[in-house]
Amino acid sequence: MNWNAFITCAITGAGDTVGRSPHVPVTPEQIATSAIEAAEAGAAVVHIHVRDPETGRGSRDPQLYKQVVDQIRASGVDVVLNLTAGMGGDLVLGGDETPLPIDAAATDLVGAAERLAHVELLRPEICTLDCGSMNFASGGDYIMVNSPGVLRAMAAGVQALGIRPELEVFDTGHLVQVKELIRDGLLDDPVMIQLCMGIAYGAPDDPGTFMALVNQLPPGAVFSAFSISRMQLPFVAMAVLAGGNVRVGLEDNLYSGRGQLATNADLVRRAVSILGAMNVSVLKPADVRAQLQLTSPE
Repeated sequence: MNWNAFITCAITGAGDTVGRSPHVPVTPEQIATSAIEAAEAGAAVVHIHVRDPETGRGSRDPQLYKQVVDQIRASGVDVVLNLTAGMGGDLVLGGDETPLPIDAAATDLVGAAERLAHVELLRPEICTLDCGSMNFASGGDYIMVNSPGVLRAMAAGVQALGIRPELEVFDTGHLVQVKELIRDGLLDDPVMIQLCMGIAYGAPDDPGTFMALVNQLPPGAVFSAFSISRMQLPFVAMAVLAGGNVRVGLEDNLYSGRGQLATNADLVRRAVSILGAMNVSVLKPADVRAQLQLTSPE
């Protein structure tokens, strides 16, 4: 049991959710405002993606990230910034009988340095590294690509910047990659891991599978866990019972209850309420910085 947990709020993601809820933020101003509201509701960490303001689709434009980060930092609200580095690993094949040529319009596949361009520019305290490749989303030909070579280069780049990587683990094999990065000196202590449960073709979110992952974590790792959709809020309790921290937010779930569309702040408040009912203290940003030995932005 973790009696002192921090909450991460994943603000918008890159998925096709914009048309499903008016609360999913799209523009840099909307994303920053939603992040600030989540922090005020009790999130110590905000996990940031950006979207193309015209199309609503996920983007990796460093200038969009800069607008979001500048607004949050200028607000005076204390929160730990966690920028995704997952964009740039999208491979869409051409079909079941003709995988090649790839779907060039939907594919966004770039190298390690380009995937970290916004991280190097803005120096957040945390950025994410997806620790493996996998089929992603239901059906279709989309593959989330994170080859060992690219991931090692990204880990080395983040380490050189003095930024704490949050290692996103979607299945048991991804923990093998994490342990190899530790073995080869590419991750500094304390290692920070996010267990991502319930995503199609990754680890399902049943308690047995979840605990199998928890039991394979490297010694001394600080971890969080979440699941998607209606299992997001039950995983608030599940995560702390297993010794971890909590993630909620519109990236992973749009509802606070049956038929009740949520804001990010709503989901954070629900998490705070659940933790409070379990007598779990909710950590502040300063507590997270101390626990994770984070480096302040330059």
